[in-house]
Amino acid sequence: MKERVQKILAQAGVCSRRAAEAMMEAGRVTVNGRKVHPGDQADSDRDLICVDGKRIGGSEQKVYLMLHKPRGFVSTLSDERGRKTVRQLIKGCGARVYPVGRLDADSEGLLLMTNDGALTYALTHPRHAVSKRYYVRVKGDLKKVDLLRQPMEIDGRQIAPAEVSILDAPAEGYSLLEFVIHEGRNRQIRKMCEQCGFEVKRLKRMKIGELAIDPGLKVGGWRHLTEAEVDYLKSL
Repeated sequence: MKERVQKILAQAGVCSRRAAEAMMEAGRVTVNGRKVHPGDQADSDRDLICVDGKRIGGSEQKVYLMLHKPRGFVSTLSDERGRKTVRQLIKGCGARVYPVGRLDADSEGLLLMTNDGALTYALTHPRHAVSKRYYVRVKGDLKKVDLLRQPMEIDGRQIAPAEVSILDAPAEGYSLLEFVIHEGRNRQIRKMCEQCGFEVKRLKRMKIGELAIDPGLKVGGWRHLTEAEVDYLKSL
């Protein structure tokens, strides 16, 4: 299926759509050897799409990874600001894989990576409402937690209500909340907390659907998903 090339690059985790357009205008993106421009289309399964001569996507063997993302790394393969990227963490995996969705640089936890564009689309499109579970350390008035469960507007868009539970509520300091959301808007939980008067100290993604981060996987480590785990994700 043909799509705009900047969308293909963004879905593959190469960069944002805006950055992709800039690379196209600079002549760094080709489809079947021909330089393309913003708005041009391609089929990621049939066409040879390259950035700086390196192939993006294609019908190569599918690879599926679970990464325990640490804080301080951005969920892209390259960063125009020179920040550390998750690409540095999965060297040696044997394939060019891309993040499934995003975890912002200040967040940590479960991040899936694959070169299966169809699965990435299925897991990240809001229509499919795949749940994502997070543990979040916050400071603030716990009487306001109910506000986090209400419909609210983030960046001018209405978001679906979140499921929020209090897991730990010390008399002083930071409390531990559990969030379950079905969307993945940019820094969604952080913006929800800010809007409701909570300070976020730490945010960690624990599950995608019922696939949980491997407790034996060290921070910064990765492993291949099992066949059963891949089948489960595809069933979502």
